[in-house]
Amino acid sequence: MAVRHLKTAKPQAERAEDDAKVRETVEGILKDIETRGDAAVRALSEKFDKYSPATFRLSASEIEALMNRVSTRDMEDIRFARDQVRNFAQVQRDAMKDVEVETLPGIVLGHKNIPVQSVGCYVPAGKFPMVASAHMSVATANVAGVPRIIAATPPFKGEPNPAVVAAMHLGGAHEIYCLGGIQAVGAMALGTETIKPVDMLVGPGNAFVAEAKRQLYGRVGIDLFAGPTETMVIADETVDAELCATDLLGQAEHGYNSPAVLVTNSEALARGTLEEIARIMKILPTAETASKSWEDYGEVIVCDTYDEMLEVANDIASEHVQVMTDRDDWFLENMHSYGALFLGPRTNVANGDKVIGTNHTLPTKKAGRYTGGLWVGKFLKTHSYQKVLTDEAAAMIGEYGSRLCILEGFVGHAEQCNIRVRRYGGRNVPYGGAAEAREAAE
Repeated sequence: MAVRHLKTAKPQAERAEDDAKVRETVEGILKDIETRGDAAVRALSEKFDKYSPATFRLSASEIEALMNRVSTRDMEDIRFARDQVRNFAQVQRDAMKDVEVETLPGIVLGHKNIPVQSVGCYVPAGKFPMVASAHMSVATANVAGVPRIIAATPPFKGEPNPAVVAAMHLGGAHEIYCLGGIQAVGAMALGTETIKPVDMLVGPGNAFVAEAKRQLYGRVGIDLFAGPTETMVIADETVDAELCATDLLGQAEHGYNSPAVLVTNSEALARGTLEEIARIMKILPTAETASKSWEDYGEVIVCDTYDEMLEVANDIASEHVQVMTDRDDWFLENMHSYGALFLGPRTNVANGDKVIGTNHTLPTKKAGRYTGGLWVGKFLKTHSYQKVLTDEAAAMIGEYGSRLCILEGFVGHAEQCNIRVRRYGGRNVPYGGAAEAREAAE
């Protein structure tokens, strides 16, 4: 396969070294929160955010005062974006049906979709106030019917960000905390003297927040394992270099370690995009961040064929995949590993991140191979149940069950079946089912 890299990224070994440092830091901080509770949370907030209010939970009057500071236009935009996310989440929820079916005469099986009972939503705001993240987590959990939704966001310039708080409140958060980073997700998951722990953590964050969620998984559920944001542009000669460069840098500005990859079958487009990136960097206000990200994590990959482009894209399994080719639907049909697809030059990742209605909390670090992103179904647990309605059915299924338990050597299991056969089928089945049952157990 003739795949050529015009630009390569930081070696994987160096990335792993960075991850190890984060992992060690997070482990120590979570232990501190679990041991000292509120005292540790306050100390961490003072250390990292220079913020130590009387209480981290915002009162109803504080929320109202903050919302009153949001302009009318901004509030209209926040409500519009929330409505788009809610509308699509409701369509998804409506597609998830409870089922009940009589599989055999007298045998009824079913499942129910039950909301997680408490969820902690983390909304980043320390560097950029991520208003959209409140819609993606809080509003979606609300559509799912989660009865207790708490939300945490770090202080922005020394105080709660009014727009983020407004989005949390409008999305349906029952408790709102001005608390950031590891201390926020740790407090929500582990609980403190003043914060009751939740059953599940969701929402994006920096490398430390992502690692904290990874280490807390098991104590609580999480939406997915997420790292720094990633973007990939799959393009051919039907689009121009300016469009490709703009879409790559639009995500590279997220942080210093946000991978951005161009996959193309046009070397002219690849070289033109590199030139456009250099030009845009000179005028981009967030160039300090974006340039470091592009230098360390940017890649330009040139392929000979569309099949090669597809293979490379599926292997990388990027979080955001923007497809701008003469066969976008072909990529939709054949892509199998990614976070979300953005099809055609009219579409872009920023709209997906902020307003169009799909969820922007998506799998990174190749997790798109085995999971999709956050959606209303993540807040629902599908639980099965069974009913046996007739004596005949109890005896019939019990006979099968008994024999299969004996096949595995589980005499006690078999007796659960046998006692039903005796009571409901009128058959005198000895304990363990038969002499051969005892022999099997031995």
